[in-house]
Amino acid sequence: MTAPTVAEVAHWLDRFAPPALAADWDNTGLLVGLTDAPATKILTCLTVTPQVAVEAIINEVALIVTHHPILFKGVKKLTDQTPDGGLVLSLLTAGIAVYSPHTSFDNCPGGINDSLAAAFGLTRVTPLRFKDSPKECKLVVFAPDSDLAAVSDAIFAAGGGVIGQYEQCSYRLSGTGTFFGTEATNPTVGEKGQREEVAEWRLEVVVPESRVDAVVAAVRAAHSYEEPAFDMYPLRPKRNGGEGRMGELPTPRPLDAFAKVVKKASRANCVQVVGPRDKPIRTVAVACGAAGEYLSDAIRRKADAFVTGEVRFHDCLAAEAAGIALVLPGHYASERPAVEALATKLAEAFPTATVTASRAEADPLRAV
Repeated sequence: MTAPTVAEVAHWLDRFAPPALAADWDNTGLLVGLTDAPATKILTCLTVTPQVAVEAIINEVALIVTHHPILFKGVKKLTDQTPDGGLVLSLLTAGIAVYSPHTSFDNCPGGINDSLAAAFGLTRVTPLRFKDSPKECKLVVFAPDSDLAAVSDAIFAAGGGVIGQYEQCSYRLSGTGTFFGTEATNPTVGEKGQREEVAEWRLEVVVPESRVDAVVAAVRAAHSYEEPAFDMYPLRPKRNGGEGRMGELPTPRPLDAFAKVVKKASRANCVQVVGPRDKPIRTVAVACGAAGEYLSDAIRRKADAFVTGEVRFHDCLAAEAAGIALVLPGHYASERPAVEALATKLAEAFPTATVTASRAEADPLRAV
């Protein structure tokens, strides 16, 4: 059996942590590398540091799956005169591809926030901040049997008919259409000046709002009628998961006791806490990494405690004023265990590849 290609691993990661779940500001997916290269050795890490890059080169790794993306911001120059440029060039020279799932991995089912919630023993887990799927419409177009295949194919080619991982989805119902063409018309079927009854298909297709104009143009181009009959209905957005997690402990715990649970689960060297040590904790909000922006969501959802990697000093004051506890195991500790678990998942999905979590990576912060 041959090793998977970089493209095949990237496709698996896209399905596991769909790019649609990523934050708008993020840079996810395959960022560096040749898609048809064999991914014989895969390395997972939290961040591609110089130490991780050296580790990958020495061990002849073909693909690095890093949580934090490289080339995060727009790059105008790529030279060895900058740390980032030198890092990327060294990987390119060694033929190493780089994929980053980042915020998609944070929030996908079975991702980092789900893993943290499970490790803390939370039940009744839901997203902390719900996220609506992209806006969609329902197109209903009426066509004679002779036009059905051409019209439906044109709609699919223009981006209509996609539902989740399924393409070319439609519903078709036969019926009868009527029209009366005035003297200014030139009907494709029947005669002007009299009412006609025509056997037609009612074709229903879901269309992303962003593709509405293209799909309508495709219908007009493929349809034989002078005036194709169609309706476009806006659909209510569907909730497509969300960001962070919110859940409950089976029984309340004092803040200090819950902080010890977080410390053990994240393998943190130490945990910082805001709030009275005996404050009872039942409802818990979770968001990995540097997620102070979700503090307002945790307060709005009336969480007793908010667990995240790190926050600013003023966020600590805001939490204290709002009466919500903070538990901060550190950015590295809140995300690294899930990166190691991802290596196990990839090894199971691609048994012909060698998959390991980086051993050179370490938390840059240490307790004294």
